[in-house]
Amino acid sequence: MSGGQLHLAAFMRPVSIHTAAWRYPGAFPDANFNFKHLARFVQTLERGKFDAFFMADHLAVLNMPIQALKRSATVTSFDPLTLLPALTVLTKHIGLIATASTTYNEPYHIARKFASLDHISGGRAGWNVVTSGNPDEAMNFGLEEHVEHARRYRRAREFFDVVTGLWDSWADDAFIRDVESGAYFDPEKLHVLNHAGEFLKVRGPLNIARPVQGWPVIVQAGASDAGRQLAAETAEVIFGAGSNIANARAFYSDVKGRMESLGRPRDRLKVLPGAFVVVGDTEEEARQKRLRLDSLVHYDSAIASLSIMLGHDVSHLDPDGPLPPIPESNASRSGRERVIELARREHLTVRQVAQRVGGFGGLSFVGAPVTIADQMEEWLSTDACDGFNVMFPYLPGGLDDFVDQVVPELQRRGIFRREYTGKTLRENLGLLRPENRFFAKRTELRELPSELESTGQKISTDPRENRRQESHSRGVTPKV
Repeated sequence: MSGGQLHLAAFMRPVSIHTAAWRYPGAFPDANFNFKHLARFVQTLERGKFDAFFMADHLAVLNMPIQALKRSATVTSFDPLTLLPALTVLTKHIGLIATASTTYNEPYHIARKFASLDHISGGRAGWNVVTSGNPDEAMNFGLEEHVEHARRYRRAREFFDVVTGLWDSWADDAFIRDVESGAYFDPEKLHVLNHAGEFLKVRGPLNIARPVQGWPVIVQAGASDAGRQLAAETAEVIFGAGSNIANARAFYSDVKGRMESLGRPRDRLKVLPGAFVVVGDTEEEARQKRLRLDSLVHYDSAIASLSIMLGHDVSHLDPDGPLPPIPESNASRSGRERVIELARREHLTVRQVAQRVGGFGGLSFVGAPVTIADQMEEWLSTDACDGFNVMFPYLPGGLDDFVDQVVPELQRRGIFRREYTGKTLRENLGLLRPENRFFAKRTELRELPSELESTGQKISTDPRENRRQESHSRGVTPKV
């Protein structure tokens, strides 16, 4: 049983996943691109003791027809790694997680930016590792077609190794800053990566001290088989899938089981499925809020959103007919499968499934605070999750409702913190600080194989890291 404490992140880019959120009465229509609003939101979340403020991201406008695109509030939003450093000065405790693609970025850039964010925030950074689901991103980076799915995941795995290797460029105590001798750092505590792999060639070292947390918290969101495997190998938080508790339990068991087969303890990964939460004083009031919100989704927008999720243009289908079989595409596979399963399970027409997806078609908790807390507690206590990535129906009202009504109910039950207990995002999530693979503590090397020690290379307590190091790195003492 999971038991223990619930962890809560907030999905904040876009500030609401619901297409019509900006149209809801009392909502801020410009909430997605107004710094003053975003500052208010992050401070409200910190008052509610949330673990993290999470910004999704994509490197192109949504790939949908202009008649649908013109209804989207997501066409303009801040770059996460520009916004989050600004939010650090307004907060003290809440984690700050940003998405960055491994397909359309270079690892040195990503390592440098997230290391900077971790230092600026005092150890509150997290990196959401994605492979890019929007095929239009390719055309912004010199390509005509999206990189093939399996190739994106192979590159992502190598990209992760390079970024974390760069974060380990310096020992934690490398910067001695000895004024008397004039030595700013100890050259023996600097490692040059010299990585050469299938996709990437990166010399290093990183020109930033090792992050406060060792590594920023590694977050992943893929639910495909490749995504689950990447999460089992690398992630510390996964925004898991699951439109119902049975599916969520199966996902939880699968990912944690994969971890165990790799030799990773189960508690090194927190599973936080996305949950769209609509709070009302009564069950009926909450349902009416959801109905009103969904009614504001225009069909042009709804059918375009459905096409994106399925990876095929379905605008020609009979709106009042059933959803026909949909072949696989090079877009997100897990998203496609969730939509098809939803349409099949509830016998929805194309119009109905589009309306649901156009608003939000995933896991939803709609009800009074006690009911929502009951559901969250059941998920936590039955190995369906370790918490939730909360999605608000509209801002600021939906956020205020959750913090002012649901959080106190969770606290009353003793399953959610009343105060932050750690200084870093890792500490608040209950995650260990990773050892530096190149400068592990001597007391932890005594039991390692002598043949590795005899090579003279810096070695890690994690055998997977040693294997990767043999393949990708040659331990050298740099000349400066």
